Amino acid sequence: MLAAMPDSAPSPLSAGGPALRGGGDACPGTLRLHRADDGALARVRVPGGVLSADRADALLAAAERFGDGELHLTSRGNVQLRGLDAACGGALAELLTAAGLLPSAAHERARNIVASPLAGLDGSPALSGWLSELDGLVCGSAAAASLSGRFLFALDDGRGDVDALGADVTLIAAGDGCLLRIGAEDEVFRIPAGDGPRAALLAAGTFLRAARDSGAWRVKDLPDEVRAAVGADVRAELVRSAGAAGPAVRRPRPRTAAPPAPGPHGSPDAISVDVPLGRLTPAQWRLLTGTARRHGDELRLTPWRGIVVPGAFRRPKDAADALAALAAAGLITAPDSPWAGVGACIGHPGCAKSLSDVRAEAGAAVGPVGRLPVYWSGCERRCGHPHGEWIDVVATPDGHRVAHVRGEHRDPRAAVRNDPAELAAAVAAARA
Repeated sequence: MLAAMPDSAPSPLSAGGPALRGGGDACPGTLRLHRADDGALARVRVPGGVLSADRADALLAAAERFGDGELHLTSRGNVQLRGLDAACGGALAELLTAAGLLPSAAHERARNIVASPLAGLDGSPALSGWLSELDGLVCGSAAAASLSGRFLFALDDGRGDVDALGADVTLIAAGDGCLLRIGAEDEVFRIPAGDGPRAALLAAGTFLRAARDSGAWRVKDLPDEVRAAVGADVRAELVRSAGAAGPAVRRPRPRTAAPPAPGPHGSPDAISVDVPLGRLTPAQWRLLTGTARRHGDELRLTPWRGIVVPGAFRRPKDAADALAALAAAGLITAPDSPWAGVGACIGHPGCAKSLSDVRAEAGAAVGPVGRLPVYWSGCERRCGHPHGEWIDVVATPDGHRVAHVRGEHRDPRAAVRNDPAELAAAVAAARA
């Protein structure tokens, strides 16, 4: 059955909006499964990465009933289910709908929202109001159903962590108001905090109108002059409708994100763990869900393939005990773990385009903690790679290429042959 399945096939329940390009939007979802060498793949959008324990249970039930049982975290704080039967789409959608994870069939791939994972936990502003309102506005907008699965909203609590991810529309908490950034522009608009979600949706709608002629998937794909006009049009509309936008002010986007360090946070109001290569076994997921139930009933998936558990850790010992149990299960609970900052795409044999089993190679090369994160890719597509400054390791027919990436700049690449010791040494040197 998989052999006849297109790379991105709609299930019988698919009801997405029109695509921006003639070829259609191939981003996978829960109603549009993606073909991979290890079976079909579903990507479940989790706005802000926020899951209740019950919804986390539903995701595990879906993975065990329809797939290989594992849950894979993405670079947008979403969850992928792999090894699915290509015909499971309808039953999968019914399970997720019943759990509240699929509130709108037309918008399931448009609900791409990342949020600062420690918001409200360490003295920073809470973002739950923005998150629920923006998600509701997106799901209630017929036009928003046309946003591609690549379009991204970001809600930043002011620390700059998700502002650094290069989202298409970013809201940044700033005192008693907020800042609106469109694309990676260094200029932002100051607006009242209560108008933030509406302004974000307005910016997305303005982008869609501008993209009709260019066929752009994202703001960064627009021609420079069109991208500048989008910002001007958004501000003019905000002023016209509510007098709600101040003049543009300069606030350069952070070039490097700072994910939550593994360990306790906020006295402790939360604990954070990272997930080696973003891949969680059923036992690890159950342990995390059980920890959430005992200490607050919430999980926050991060865009760096980690998980924050907010909650009522009454004593430091409670947090220490929880972290010890999670460490024993194989999760990263301290910044000095050799796995800290190591990422990889699914690689071979899960992906037909991959030239190597990069996950096994990443594991074999794990060594001293590096200053920079490293990401291993099985081909030039670099699916799921990080943003900002990082070490790029790409498999080639003859070995690997290793390069230092700083935003849009990439240093000359060093070719390394297929020798495990030589490759590990090259990566360690680059990370240092």
